[in-house]
Amino acid sequence: MQANSLPNYLIVGSGLSALVFGALMAKSGKSVQVLEAHEHLGGFGHTFTMAKQYHFNAQLHYVWDCGEGHTVNRVLKKLGLDQTVTFERYDSNGFDHMRIPGYALDIPSDMKALIQRLSALFPNHTKQIQAFVHAIQWVSQGLKCLSPPLRPLLILKHLPAVVTALRYYRSTLQDVFDQFAVPLEAQTLLALQWPDFLLPPHQLSFYAWVILFTGYQDGAFYPTQQFEHVINSLVKIIQTHGGEVRTNTEVTEFLVDGKTVQGVKTIDRTTHTSCEFRGETVICNIDPKRAATMIGIDKFSRSVQQRLNYDYSPSNYMAYCVVKDLDLRQYGFGAWNTFHSEEPDLNQAFARMYEQHDFSHPSFAITTPTLLTAKSRDCPEDCQIIEFLTVANYDYFNQLRHHDRTAYNHKKTEILETILDVVEKHYIPNIREHLVFKITGSPTTNERFCWCPQGNSYGSSLTPKNMGLGRLNHHTSLKQFYFCNASSGYPGFAPTFWTGAMLYQRLSGDRIVG
Repeated sequence: MQANSLPNYLIVGSGLSALVFGALMAKSGKSVQVLEAHEHLGGFGHTFTMAKQYHFNAQLHYVWDCGEGHTVNRVLKKLGLDQTVTFERYDSNGFDHMRIPGYALDIPSDMKALIQRLSALFPNHTKQIQAFVHAIQWVSQGLKCLSPPLRPLLILKHLPAVVTALRYYRSTLQDVFDQFAVPLEAQTLLALQWPDFLLPPHQLSFYAWVILFTGYQDGAFYPTQQFEHVINSLVKIIQTHGGEVRTNTEVTEFLVDGKTVQGVKTIDRTTHTSCEFRGETVICNIDPKRAATMIGIDKFSRSVQQRLNYDYSPSNYMAYCVVKDLDLRQYGFGAWNTFHSEEPDLNQAFARMYEQHDFSHPSFAITTPTLLTAKSRDCPEDCQIIEFLTVANYDYFNQLRHHDRTAYNHKKTEILETILDVVEKHYIPNIREHLVFKITGSPTTNERFCWCPQGNSYGSSLTPKNMGLGRLNHHTSLKQFYFCNASSGYPGFAPTFWTGAMLYQRLSGDRIVG
């Protein structure tokens, strides 16, 4: 079977960056066709329903760069969605609540307040803390100047900040902690949102940490009408401007003539029928490394092959829970996320969980979506949702699932029970009495439902190696073929908006961001 028309843009995959790109192109008058292998659209942005009444988003918890004039806002304005797709801001006095035995720190939006709070906790290390925070500010400004598209005049204007940023090109967060002699407990409190990266300080790129940390300080947000509304709004733009969006359409082969990608072969996962789709230009939202393997890695230039040689990010464990007749606000939860670690050394905590599969002293994130917006309920009125996230090793869970399904299910249950033990000890003494629903997901769940190789949560791992100038971008060296994915841009809600918008700018010449 052959598609009858040839769209301007054939987009394979419906992750957020692809939907942003597709919506912008459709709005500009181009014909767009989107193919998605899953029954749900939006990649990690999709929403699923359990027990017919509980709605959960696949992993996304909070986002940044959504304020007036920022990337997400500018894209939504371009699409005419800024009045309907809105966001609620987290508590600026403490958008992240960090908790370890003996210490508590609420991360504020104001840097001066952050220094004051850390200095109160560590009065003998005030100078080190001030110097570290000053470095964050300089590197943040320098990285903004180095963000594509490069503007020489801007770089010259802020040259000291740019030079400072370049100084940390190969640095991990741990390297910089050590440089400024930040005490261990202060390191842990500052880096406790490690589940946002799924890397410990001694592996995590300092650049990646600074971008996210300062991004959330500028404003941490949650969609007023949940993430499902964001995805559906982008899809509606594509469809109302003549575009087509197909689900259950799995790409099995790329159609390549020499150095030109002309389209794809697919199989319908419902009817099992084969089909070919072609486009004037093919946009690849499939993992770039996987797509390159399907096409043939030898067809790409040597420089692109080198950029494709990235490591996948670690994967995660997720527990989606519902409590009934319990107000989580009475137990210290609200318009913020909570990060907890039983182990004061995050490098050790990560190694224990990821390498030894030992969750007896867990480090994890807690989010409470029903407390973040009142405009759209994702469960009955007498219920609230609470979710837990930590790191998990794909190879370990994949082996369990295929060789011992009972052990696989037992391990997932064991992790949740250990987390609930910690929650009952430190936060909600009787949470188990109020649990009316719970479901857990492992790295293999990510692979099955979000189509991410090795269950990775962020595409390429956010290490210094993968965050430098050699990072993969949209360029593929093949004709009529572009990458548009977290690994060819950056992972996360706002960065994927930026990735889709930047590719739109490059191909249309219509500037929105940057």
